[in-house]
Amino acid sequence: MCGITGYLADPAGSTLIEVPLLARMTDALTHRGPDDEGHWIDSETGVALGHRRLAIVDLSPAGHQPMSSPCGKYQIVFNGEIYNHMVLRQQLDDHGHKFAWRGHSDTETLLAAIEVWGLEETLKRCIGMFAIALWDRENKSLTLARDRLGEKPLYYGWQGTGRNACFLFGSELKALRVHPAFDGSIRRDALTLYLRHNYIPAPYSIYEGIYKLPPASILTISLARRDTAIQTYWSAIDVAVRSAEERREWAPLEAVDELEDLLKSAVSQQMMADVPLGAFLSGGIDSSTIVALMQASASKPVRTFSIGFDEKGYNEAEHAKAVAKHLGTDHTELYVTPQQAMDVIPLLPTLYDEPFADSSQIPTYLVSQLAQQHVTVTLSGDAGDELFSGYTRYLTASGLWNKLSSVPTPLRRLVAKSITAISPQTWSALGNVLPSQRFKGNFGDKLHKGARVLGSTSINELYLGLVSHWTDPAGVVLQGHEPATLLNGNSPDLRGLDAIERMMLLDTVSYLPDDILAKVDRAAMGVSLETRVPFLDHRVVEFAWKLPMNLKLREGVGKWVLRQVLYRHVPQALIDRPKMGFGVPIDSWLRGPLRDWAESLLDPARLRREGFFHPELIQIKWTEHQSGKRNWAYHLWDVLMFQAWLEAQTKL
Repeated sequence: MCGITGYLADPAGSTLIEVPLLARMTDALTHRGPDDEGHWIDSETGVALGHRRLAIVDLSPAGHQPMSSPCGKYQIVFNGEIYNHMVLRQQLDDHGHKFAWRGHSDTETLLAAIEVWGLEETLKRCIGMFAIALWDRENKSLTLARDRLGEKPLYYGWQGTGRNACFLFGSELKALRVHPAFDGSIRRDALTLYLRHNYIPAPYSIYEGIYKLPPASILTISLARRDTAIQTYWSAIDVAVRSAEERREWAPLEAVDELEDLLKSAVSQQMMADVPLGAFLSGGIDSSTIVALMQASASKPVRTFSIGFDEKGYNEAEHAKAVAKHLGTDHTELYVTPQQAMDVIPLLPTLYDEPFADSSQIPTYLVSQLAQQHVTVTLSGDAGDELFSGYTRYLTASGLWNKLSSVPTPLRRLVAKSITAISPQTWSALGNVLPSQRFKGNFGDKLHKGARVLGSTSINELYLGLVSHWTDPAGVVLQGHEPATLLNGNSPDLRGLDAIERMMLLDTVSYLPDDILAKVDRAAMGVSLETRVPFLDHRVVEFAWKLPMNLKLREGVGKWVLRQVLYRHVPQALIDRPKMGFGVPIDSWLRGPLRDWAESLLDPARLRREGFFHPELIQIKWTEHQSGKRNWAYHLWDVLMFQAWLEAQTKL
């Protein structure tokens, strides 16, 4: 795992094509690669490639980057892991391509494969996670590429004008900001998307002219042709649609056996490392499955890590401990105090580099910090929900739409008005006296949120309403406009997929890479820890889409086929319990220890002076939240994370 950065500039322009500038850019990524750094510059063609290394495979100097291909045509900087790279070496050898290997790094394998097969064919053969910058000396072109599901980040964009224009790229925005050509103008339409989702979806970033390279994409650019040409070499959408068209019936036991074999292969390959390795363990289905398969193939106890909270509604540590004891792992847990969690908040603007408001970023950072004290690599159970229908919102949205679609829209809107006429507190109080657990907790807020989507005209519109924070973000952002995304009007053709599959797929190509994977990458790399996601082995993803929904969702319970794999290793009684999020009590903190901090950032005079938001709309939510009338924690956290990020920019 590493950090990459660099630029392409006109040698006749004003940009200095020199090592000191490139070194300052790579220095900004030291946390991603504290073990080594490297710089390569061709001042005649205006290209600069920089690298920071976290040594995982082949710790010797043979893994140093930037690295040149055997024939000298290509120069590369590479972030990630190619888990099947030794298989690729064997394939090259079997076809008569004999290389004098200097070491056993996957970077060296990658370059040799590109030399023989070309970049696109090589990427199709790779099993792994990666972000790549490749300079072609003959064609004088720069190519960027990203892994299939978006595990590794990569930003890019032109800055400056005319002959002084410069194409910048990097693993994180902080590396781009170092370059003197970087402008830093805030993109307001990206800000509206952020308020809706609590993250900024690709291809947008918070800055004008700077973009995220979408997953499974290859971008090629040169000074002679400055327009970026982007092509895809794999598509989760195509996989899902094609699988729906070709889907066959599976015998349940056959599906369970096949999934277990694929996951065993993925986990085994991802345990490849020349440094200590472990896993995050929450005690839930996904992480427990990964740890169980790790332990089944390991010769000694696997290191596992979890954090706990004394607040009962937020603590899964006791469940993780029980699973760890059953599997025989070497388990480490840390119970975090509210103060320890809140101490992370000042780090978030720098850690995440652009506004990001998934509050589980806090425990994710803390468990990464814990793990890094003992290991350099961890495996995680991310993506199980998207692939095997684990989120309760899928069933909620589908069931709601099935009931609503037959009711005239005017009548639905009347019902919504009746629901919102009663406060969330009153609904919650009523729910707490009812016998069913589904009405407990913040039932009133959930009911009000459901009321907002009663007027939806399609399942897509309904789902967008359910996953939105601010439902009219363009009305909150001054001069705001919400651009089209896969969720709000630019939806792809998803023929053959039912309502739940559509939601799963849209999450896979948006929420998963732009929220979940971004959250884990920045939190872990912020403490120089590599994370790996076995569920995102593309063979597992492609197999999951071949399965019919009745093997994923049965009698209202998701992940059926995945549960059967896990029950072969862990007793069902240790696993079956209501799903618990990985969060922190932001709602109560904003009424207590974080109140003064938040009030300063949300001060109406300050908001007017900065000129990004309509202060009145934010003040209404702040007042209602403080009074206990409503729980606006998500909405307020979105604004607070932007405000904290904006404040941090002024100090750079």
